[in-house]
Amino acid sequence: MRTLHVADALRLGPDGSARPGSAVLVGGERVEAIGPADELLGAYPGVRVRRWAGVLGPALVHDGPLPAAPTPRERVHALFRMGVSAVPAAWLTDPELRAVALRSRLAVPEADAPRVLTVGGRADLAVFGPDGVCRATVLAGRLVHRAT
Repeated sequence: MRTLHVADALRLGPDGSARPGSAVLVGGERVEAIGPADELLGAYPGVRVRRWAGVLGPALVHDGPLPAAPTPRERVHALFRMGVSAVPAAWLTDPELRAVALRSRLAVPEADAPRVLTVGGRADLAVFGPDGVCRATVLAGRLVHRAT
């Protein structure tokens, strides 16, 4: 099912400017379209719409040790609460932790590389409020964290 993610503003890359009125259309694991929210709503009638308060953009890459937690699953989910969708392989040397990360669909690149949103790219998104707190994380098109 397609989902249109609409936020107060959209940032295509970590250093990009925020564009008000833009949205990201996600189908399955991939970004299908990026553009003005009104145009995408018109082009895809009946699409599921998720509206977010804050700035929508690519999810983060966590280049460092994972947060401490009692279990590997909780360590990975702590990343989702931070807006993270990828951790370089060098930080996942523990087999149990790596297994949980891969099962969760966390991206495990060989090196740290900034993420950008592109049509056809993996739908790893995060929404950050004006206070810098992550409001939502989408991992490969699946909502894995939503702040209450």
